[in-house]
Amino acid sequence: MAKPGVIVVGGGLAGLACATALTEARVGAIVLEAGDAPGGRVRTDVHEGFLLDRGFQVYLTAYPEGRRVLDLDALSPQRFIPGAKVWRGGRLHTLADPLRRPLEAVSHVFEPVGSLLDKLRVLELRQLATSGEVTDLWQRPQQESQRFLSDLGFSEEMIDAFLRPFFGGIFLERELTTSSRMLQFVFRMFSQGHTVVPERGMGAIPEQLALKLPSGALRMKVRVAEVWGHRVRLADGEMLHADAVVVATDPGTAASLLVGMPAPRMNRVTCLYFAAPEPPVEGPWLVLNGEGRGPVNNVAVMSEVSPAYAPKGQALVSVSVVGEASDPGGLEARVREQLTEWFGTAVAAWRHLRTYVLPDALPAQPPSALVEPHRTVRLAAGLYVCGDHRENASIDGALTSGRRAAEAVLLDLGR
Repeated sequence: MAKPGVIVVGGGLAGLACATALTEARVGAIVLEAGDAPGGRVRTDVHEGFLLDRGFQVYLTAYPEGRRVLDLDALSPQRFIPGAKVWRGGRLHTLADPLRRPLEAVSHVFEPVGSLLDKLRVLELRQLATSGEVTDLWQRPQQESQRFLSDLGFSEEMIDAFLRPFFGGIFLERELTTSSRMLQFVFRMFSQGHTVVPERGMGAIPEQLALKLPSGALRMKVRVAEVWGHRVRLADGEMLHADAVVVATDPGTAASLLVGMPAPRMNRVTCLYFAAPEPPVEGPWLVLNGEGRGPVNNVAVMSEVSPAYAPKGQALVSVSVVGEASDPGGLEARVREQLTEWFGTAVAAWRHLRTYVLPDALPAQPPSALVEPHRTVRLAAGLYVCGDHRENASIDGALTSGRRAAEAVLLDLGR
């Protein structure tokens, strides 16, 4: 093949964002992806007519980089209700966004999930997170999220019943050791936009980016064995040369390909999918475990968010278990037992579809990881790296780091 201008190793969101930015600048680029489809950790499988995202994921429409590079309308985004249902004390309680669903919020203001003062503190957190420019958030003093929320005045009950399962499901760690900078960024995104999934699943996001590339620019099932200088050696022995190489793989693979690149600690999640004859919760709600016992952190009926997620007449239930499973072999049984308590004996009729065990789902983001919020993407002349581990652990972080890597390449190439 002809020598490309740039080789991008990895066809996840960062790699695709990098390649599309290079393409728009009229710099030839090829993307080498080891998998059978683009997306990296953002993929959707079709299974018996159901759309199964590889782990429960959502897209926040306020993401600034997403607004730059995605045609959101073309994805036909389907919204979650702004708020949550919380299992606590033997039943589900409703927490609604007081600014977007004021009547519902007022009608549930005395639900036993935190005090009235706690609910007012949520508005204070919103005001804090949305003040100033979004770039300012990454320069604010930081601490672990647990301490940050306590210092804001939230009660232990509110943290344990709502904030821990809510943010724990985002950060994929329930101890809330994630940086308060990340918490404020995420809460700002929730507050300023909508929480959605594309109608046809999260995998539609990388598919849209891939369609922006020229024919033949994305090479699937190509595994890279070594990267050095401007050269890439494939697992089959083929050697490729380019003016620049961008490593856009998952963090662990990047560390194995790049000498001296440390691998970040990764947070894990296990996602179980069930087919149900009827939805256990009506409406596009996120359901949280407000009691802290049992394996389940959060539940969503994905077919209530987007009917395309399930065949007609069936419901698709997504269940997330955050962190290590103490007994992976018996996890399904323990999840069923817990959800039977929540939703009744109808759970016995649910059919297990698939379980995704994702040990490397998301880079951990303690305060030490965000001391430098925008980590370097230029390693040497002609060698670059991007991914959510170079920015912040979010879809927006992955897209941003891909664009930053492309800009560094273009600068070095004099374009």
